[in-house]
Amino acid sequence: MSTEPLEKVVGRLLTEQKQTIALAESCTGGLVAHRLTNVPGSSSYFIGGVVSYANEAKERMLGVSHRMLQEHGAVSEETAREMARRVRRRLQTDVALAVTGIAGPSGGTPEKPVGLTYIALAAKDLERCERYLWQGDRSANKEQSAEAALGMLREYLEARQAPGATKG
Repeated sequence: MSTEPLEKVVGRLLTEQKQTIALAESCTGGLVAHRLTNVPGSSSYFIGGVVSYANEAKERMLGVSHRMLQEHGAVSEETAREMARRVRRRLQTDVALAVTGIAGPSGGTPEKPVGLTYIALAAKDLERCERYLWQGDRSANKEQSAEAALGMLREYLEARQAPGATKG
């Protein structure tokens, strides 16, 4: 198993596959973008990102519907998927990631506890969303979310390289 940071691995895969990426981040506050842009040459695949912390920003900057946010909440699979779809469309990239969650230490409820996070990936050939429940403090929850998002991207890109996978 490689000890190379995920941002370098996905950067190499994005470059090899000539893929571009956009991000929609909420609870990570730009941490995924920070990690991606730490890699020299990232401007060839990282197009941009939106840190949409407040619901109003999710609506105005990404186009997430007010109704969806009211019905499902900002921290939901539905909202994460829509954030990923919208940022991909707005920035016209091959793939997009979205992260929304409750980093803590406050803001949680019994239904949506601190640490609850949804990470979504949207691409032309795949859409995926995963639910996580982190147990750390605010900083650890953000770090784990960023790592999981990059891990999801890596899995997607590696699957595209697999024999018989369609490339586009």
